Amino acid sequence: MSINRRALLGAGLAAATLPLIRAEAAAPMIGRGAPAWYRFKFGDYEATVVSDGSLPLGKAEDAFVGARPGEINAMMRANFLDPANAVLEQNALILNTGRQLILFDTGMGDSMGADSQMFGPTTGRLIRNMRAAGIEPSQIDLVILSHAHCDHCWALVDANGNRNFPNAQVAVTEADLKYWTDEGNIRGPAFMGPFIRGATKNLNAYRDRMMMVQDGREVVPGITAISAPGHTVGHAIYAITQGNNTMVYTGDLAHHQVLLLRRPLLEFSFDTDPKQSAQTRARALERFATDRTMLLSYHFPWPGLGRVSKEGEGYAWMPAPMDVTSLG
Repeated sequence: MSINRRALLGAGLAAATLPLIRAEAAAPMIGRGAPAWYRFKFGDYEATVVSDGSLPLGKAEDAFVGARPGEINAMMRANFLDPANAVLEQNALILNTGRQLILFDTGMGDSMGADSQMFGPTTGRLIRNMRAAGIEPSQIDLVILSHAHCDHCWALVDANGNRNFPNAQVAVTEADLKYWTDEGNIRGPAFMGPFIRGATKNLNAYRDRMMMVQDGREVVPGITAISAPGHTVGHAIYAITQGNNTMVYTGDLAHHQVLLLRRPLLEFSFDTDPKQSAQTRARALERFATDRTMLLSYHFPWPGLGRVSKEGEGYAWMPAPMDVTSLG
């Protein structure tokens, strides 16, 4: 069915003949959004995705590099996205296995003062959204980190250095723990200083309760680490298995649902090793598309659940339908 201009004008004229209803009292603007959390069943597990808020990167062509001139902006516009501001989501997963309450990544938090708002004031909302979802930070038994960047571990402690998750262990790869707590690595891009100081403050607060993640091994029953290096030296993703169900929490394997799926070999400006990261991403996406694996992406559009399918030389993001009746 096509809708032409004449039909639209006709509809408008017809509507103009209806009686007008005058509103005498204007409702006040509320000025705040709803708490962002989404709950669903995963086999016998209960899963809750909790938002840490949106993370604006600024110009897309500054953050995603390696394309032909104008290509990044064209891809953004073709998908009704603003090339001047590539905005990522932050979708942290909380998994209730019946034995443990497990949080995957923590968001930005407020532990580093002004540096905690280096991407603007829309981040750092994990704790309040957890509470809105009925989960207290003290209930978390284990925090599993995909890596030690600011938007994934800086909410381990609060602004005073106190543990936000006082009863939790923290699981991270040894490679990331060593790299991001070594001040000798403060070199290169300007963000390296705050990134390393923030990781050191947050990770050192849990030194007495660390678990070292190892490739191909279970962190706890049902959750297996998969090495995915490049974004950081020890970046890991996690396969979550319950019965016949498998879902992969992909961390920062791919930051953008269009740019890094359509063009997996593009590079991202915050990667420690951009070329290794691109190769890791390309291999993983091919596997996920072939196996039709359910994914939970930390940075894809809310709530980050979906699958990837082959599309031309790259892939397309296929969001999973949100079931409004699913425990939410």
